[in-house]
Amino acid sequence: MSGASILDDLAARGLIHDTTDIDALRERLDAGPITLYHGIDPSADSLHIGNYVGVLAMRRFQDHGHNVIVLVGGSTGMVGDPGGRSEERNLLDEDALAHNIAGIRGQLEKLVNFDHPTAATHMVSNYDWTKDVGVLDFLRDVGKHVTVNQMVAKDSVKSRMESEHGISYTEFSYMLLQAFDYWWLATNMDCELQLGGSDQWGNIAQGVDLIRRREAKHVHALTWPLITRADGQKFGKSVSGAVWLDPERTSPYEFHQYWKNTDDRDVERFLLQLTLLPVDEITAIMATHVEAPHERKAQQALADAVTELVHGADAVHAATRAAAVLFGGAVPTADDLMALRGVVPEYEAVASDLHETEPFVDLLVESGLVKSRREARQAVEDGAVRWNGDKIDGTDSSMLTAGTVGMLQRGKRNKHLIVVA
Repeated sequence: MSGASILDDLAARGLIHDTTDIDALRERLDAGPITLYHGIDPSADSLHIGNYVGVLAMRRFQDHGHNVIVLVGGSTGMVGDPGGRSEERNLLDEDALAHNIAGIRGQLEKLVNFDHPTAATHMVSNYDWTKDVGVLDFLRDVGKHVTVNQMVAKDSVKSRMESEHGISYTEFSYMLLQAFDYWWLATNMDCELQLGGSDQWGNIAQGVDLIRRREAKHVHALTWPLITRADGQKFGKSVSGAVWLDPERTSPYEFHQYWKNTDDRDVERFLLQLTLLPVDEITAIMATHVEAPHERKAQQALADAVTELVHGADAVHAATRAAAVLFGGAVPTADDLMALRGVVPEYEAVASDLHETEPFVDLLVESGLVKSRREARQAVEDGAVRWNGDKIDGTDSSMLTAGTVGMLQRGKRNKHLIVVA
């Protein structure tokens, strides 16, 4: 595919904020495959939705036939980018970094094809080429090409210098390390393009300048605008915190629900910027959505597309079924119940401890669905208690054998998973 096609697609999605020279980049992309890189901060053992934007950008270029380098910041992760922070974060040691990088690799493999037949993909850590660089060599080969005036002019540095915490020399040097990364990749892996969010523009441009000064070589840079939410809540945050790609941190059901709850003001932009759906297909989705916004078909398409990219098609099906059980009154299957573990309150009962004639009264009280045995008996008599969607009389204990997992429900909204040990 031509350079025009990838750049035009990015522009149509609102994913171009800054470039060094858009015409020169277009010409280079038209000439043939380019090698590009994007850096990821390994501050946790899982990527989150903020990282997802950059990983998906690499995937877009890969789908157009370009070579991708995923740089995990092993050395810069030990220093920390001052951008977007009011104070210095804790620095990671080598063991913590190795653990985090291993966790990130598994998630990257779902989004970027490391076995692509034509577009090469590499994952590298900048720790490998910085750990043995002496301070004098670094000052001579990198530091002398950058003025302090340039560095303090960066917004991320300026804001920290003016804050009560200030900025350490460690974090102040971050942009030099990132510039050194681009230089190393350009000279050792023929990398010609760096991608990043708009908040990284100063650091990325520093690398472009270093390569020009040291190698008399022209390379490229492209950033996308920071993804924001119309309601003012930070993108990638849920009520309980960050939205992670690791299913152990954010379950596929919760992940799917996060996107289903997208504000109408954000849904078209998120479909464009956070999925691989063609632009014309998104236009059709939005046309249908506008006719009946209450049906939230655009949000459903967004949730399905992003969840499938991150967790796979089976996770989309499980999340949809789980929602049907919780909100639509569907009778749960065994797979539905397993998908809901960790999503709804769960109580573990021991079969031998349950009352022989009133086992569900025990469960209602012990799980916290009611406050007393009297209230439990009344709820059963009123037909307000269901087990896996069916009304119960409260006396049948045959459904509560060891190993059983079921949904105990009082009324329409109060539902607990019961695991019988």
